[in-house]
Amino acid sequence: MVQGFEIHYEEYRWESDPDAPPTSRRARMAARGPYRAAIPATVAERAFSVSGPVEAGASDALSEIVRFDGELSAGILGQDDEFTPLAAVLLRTESASSSQIENVTAGAKALAMATLQEKSDPNAQLVAANVEAMQRSVAMADELTEQTVLDAHEALLRGQDHAHPGRFRPAQVWIGGSSSSPHTATFVPPHHERVRAAMADLMDFCRRTDVPVLTQAAIAHAQFETIHPFADGNGRTGRVLVHVLLKRAGATRRLTVPVSAGLLVDTESYFAALTAYRAGDPEPIVERFSEAAFAAVGNGRVLHRALLDRFAEWEGRLTARRGAAVWRVLALLVRQPAITVKFVQEQVGVSAPAAQNAVDQLVGAGVISPVSANRRNRVWLADEVITALDEFADRAGRRG
Repeated sequence: MVQGFEIHYEEYRWESDPDAPPTSRRARMAARGPYRAAIPATVAERAFSVSGPVEAGASDALSEIVRFDGELSAGILGQDDEFTPLAAVLLRTESASSSQIENVTAGAKALAMATLQEKSDPNAQLVAANVEAMQRSVAMADELTEQTVLDAHEALLRGQDHAHPGRFRPAQVWIGGSSSSPHTATFVPPHHERVRAAMADLMDFCRRTDVPVLTQAAIAHAQFETIHPFADGNGRTGRVLVHVLLKRAGATRRLTVPVSAGLLVDTESYFAALTAYRAGDPEPIVERFSEAAFAAVGNGRVLHRALLDRFAEWEGRLTARRGAAVWRVLALLVRQPAITVKFVQEQVGVSAPAAQNAVDQLVGAGVISPVSANRRNRVWLADEVITALDEFADRAGRRG
């Protein structure tokens, strides 16, 4: 327990929505009178510490993150800015939430199709947009302000008017309980008039350099979820913040380690850690982050090895000369396992006939196969990559 770190509460008058659907007498009785909203403790200048064993665990976990990031950077499948297939499926894992606020999942095939903007389910389209938005957001790590967070939210929730993309929430929200009032909620975040000041305080905390990196990320995450600054998309935006902090501190150069997604594999202990944090004890959330980091790195290494092995096997199947376009397409498949001739043409920078020839060579080598018999705008799929990505998601406990 850190003295003065726990949240307090204040009462607000509740005005029910006259246009809300009718409810039972019991629900109406439960929604009468004022409700209590949280007042988060300030963190910008607060002095606190966690026990030696907890901090040692966080330090070891951060070392694993740094080591794994370096392994990916040195690998032949590393790209200039991202190890894309790993990033995409990690974000899919990150985007899946068991809370009432958010529950977004998509299989690797659907996500690959959505990346091509081919027909896919809405969840896959959303996750594909999240991949791009999170990559852009993390690129802004050096300019960590409230506006950075607003920009990330706008990119993630663009087109979803109910979420007020790029704006702090204009009304009270709550977690759990009835949708008609906050009276039976499991947690009621601060009143919307307190959000801007609370976020300014959090950003000041995030810019501190006297707090160990993973501990800082864990506390920032918990504080963000406590403030709950948006009408929707808090989970996704909060996970962006975690990756921004890791990159800002130099722990990662690539967006590859789904630390916060690991928290959601065991939701019971994760929510218990958030509850403990709000009661003034930051240790459980730091411990959960450390455990999640180790799990994420272990799982990521298995996927990385599987993709390296798959790539090596493909190389053995091809007989084209080394300068041929098909070799560049082969590397492209690891980043994006669904392709069209047009996509290959644009990404590799070759003519349409050369792109078609490369696709034909990959089909002949058994690397890719057509998704359908439709010859117009045909999509080819690297099924072995899809399998590796889905196996990664299964190990992480998030199935599309």
